[in-house]
Amino acid sequence: MRRFLSLAFCLFAASAAGVTTADTGDTGQTSALTTLLTGDDTRGWEAVGRLDIDGRGFCTGALIAPDLVLTAAHCLFDSETHERIDHRKIEFLAGWRNGRASAYRWVRRAVVHPEFDQSGERAEARTRNDVALLELHHPINNTTVIPFKTDSLPRKGQRIGVVSYARNRSEAPSLQEVCAVMARQRGVLITSCDVDFGSSGAPIFSFDSGEARVVSVVSAMAEVNGQKVSLGTELEAALQLLRAELAAGMGVFQDAAPRMFTAGQSRETGAKFAKP
Repeated sequence: MRRFLSLAFCLFAASAAGVTTADTGDTGQTSALTTLLTGDDTRGWEAVGRLDIDGRGFCTGALIAPDLVLTAAHCLFDSETHERIDHRKIEFLAGWRNGRASAYRWVRRAVVHPEFDQSGERAEARTRNDVALLELHHPINNTTVIPFKTDSLPRKGQRIGVVSYARNRSEAPSLQEVCAVMARQRGVLITSCDVDFGSSGAPIFSFDSGEARVVSVVSAMAEVNGQKVSLGTELEAALQLLRAELAAGMGVFQDAAPRMFTAGQSRETGAKFAKP
């Protein structure tokens, strides 16, 4: 059986991303992960959801419009064959927690950054362009699932946070409310945020505007001088490009026949772990 959603550079050396000792700087205070187990815990974060890929793996995604989910481009590729995965088999589980979701939606269209190359040898280029936009079959018009706004790439030293699903915590999202931007290099965001397999596509948030806004998505893990770090993608220009491609009618399958489930319905997905 083919392994889906593995990321060849999830632990690539820091030098592959152009990271050096001088680039890192002070990360400041970093908080621990908090598992969001209850309805009170997840309030305000319901637009973060798990992306299940045909029951074989998962990534994390974030709703940025009632019918648009932001995630990592490599989540849409088979890491062994480098072929695109049929996005009709991807389901977004908004606010997935303990076997239930606030809304279930199948993907109708999907576009990835045109310069993303899953099979390319330059890890830095893959990370910088590792972003995809998924259009859902039907908008999520749920008063508890509020799409996030987006913002420009944060500066070095800025406080950020991340909400993600991952290995050993696939049934509820986890929040790291305080981590930091360690460096920005050629469109790659290097952060102190704690991610693991399955965190691919997880939204990285800035809080400077007084509300949580998505400023990047998790692409990969790496190490800088023995310290585990996460890498985020360039977002602002990429998102504008991907929206234009959807508006131009790209990313369509001709014979989509989605299954629909009602909000709050409990069921087993059997998803395994995706690499971030």
